[in-house]
Amino acid sequence: MVATNVQGKESAGVTPALWSSRFVFIMAAVGSAVGLGNIWKFPYITGQNGGGAFVLVYLICIAIIGIPIMMSEVMLGRRGGKSPIGTMGAVAAAEGRSRNWAGVGIMATLAAFLILSFYSVIAGWTMPYIVEAAKGGFAGIAAEDSGAMFGGLLASPGQLLLWHSVFMGLTVLVSAGGVKHGLERAVSWLMPALFVLLLILVGYAMTTGHFGEALVFLFRPDFSSLTAESILVALGHAFFTLSLASGAMMAYGAYLKKDVSIARTSFTVAIMDVCVALLAGLAIFPVVFAHGLQPGEGPGLIFVTLPVAFGQMPGGGFFATLFFVLLLFAAWTSSISMLESLVRFLEEKGVGRVKAAVGGGLAAWLVGITTVLSLNLWSDFAPLAMFERFEGKTLFDIYDYLTANIMMPLGALLTAIFVGWVMKPEHSAAELGGQWHALWHAVVRYVTPIGVLVIFYFNLF
Repeated sequence: MVATNVQGKESAGVTPALWSSRFVFIMAAVGSAVGLGNIWKFPYITGQNGGGAFVLVYLICIAIIGIPIMMSEVMLGRRGGKSPIGTMGAVAAAEGRSRNWAGVGIMATLAAFLILSFYSVIAGWTMPYIVEAAKGGFAGIAAEDSGAMFGGLLASPGQLLLWHSVFMGLTVLVSAGGVKHGLERAVSWLMPALFVLLLILVGYAMTTGHFGEALVFLFRPDFSSLTAESILVALGHAFFTLSLASGAMMAYGAYLKKDVSIARTSFTVAIMDVCVALLAGLAIFPVVFAHGLQPGEGPGLIFVTLPVAFGQMPGGGFFATLFFVLLLFAAWTSSISMLESLVRFLEEKGVGRVKAAVGGGLAAWLVGITTVLSLNLWSDFAPLAMFERFEGKTLFDIYDYLTANIMMPLGALLTAIFVGWVMKPEHSAAELGGQWHALWHAVVRYVTPIGVLVIFYFNLF
């Protein structure tokens, strides 16, 4: 088998377990891709950029950038059978190239680590909202009171640290269980539960009397409202929503059986990821329209505006609780994948799975404390203010900027170059199969790099 030849005997005695089925891998990959970006960010950026026309451009970008890069990362992961760092070094060596290509894996692992450090803090916001919704705290709440509640949460280092710690603990708990008893068990329960919760919320949205308005908003293109900036936002979100260039898909691909079609599986994951984003829009916009609110409210749409809407609806407390549990599940499945690259690398260095998960999680938790403080006590601390681009940016802003605007696009670009121009076509064909290979190879060689370069350029300049 090709993958076995690439792996050789360099795994430091670590033989990775494999996903028990294609379904489990899809659930894991969808869990990695589906996160706060789908349910929190997608609805409000759609609202800000004109609705249906933006959705159409977003879907096109998924096809020309998202799916080819996802196929590339899963293919490399399965061929290398290691952590992203080990995989890139091993596959490059097998191609007769420099092992310095392992730097792509290092950058992806570091990006995932940094994202996890602040993602855990943001994901922690969902927990006090679950508690507040369950005890009826949103009933009749006014907009200014809802804003004060959210502002009070961000201003409290103690609360943020508590929920950051709980969320990171949940992530480490799953990761420490390994592939079979941790990752598989978690995604096999959490992802179906997430879809059920989302469908219940869509059903609830259908009773508001504004479901048709939401359908028109999401699916009737109005190209007069589409700007060049909207296209760039769609391009960027299509790239980030699939959890690309963070090592997650490469790490998960290392556990994929040889008889599973990477192309069909990647298409399935992308379709399910898009469906979650669209269903989230169908769950949220009818509630927004029913109360005369603006769909482009920005990040506050979820944590400030929706509590007001739920608080004015019959049964709103129950459905608000379901909604924030849904957010928690989505964030949890994503955070597990972010930690996996580092944990797998530590395993290859001889560290036991539990120690690797605890050590990696603890390190991310410690860095996350700087994000906690950036939201309150250190809100005026801008360590790179001497550079114009970073003027006024907190540590949290810097982490977000470096990962989203530099590390991930650069990692995706280098991945596309590696699989399209460095890796021998017959080797990638052996993993992907001849049916899809020619089309994929052409797109990943020419189309995808241009798309990523566009993201890179406009993010930086």
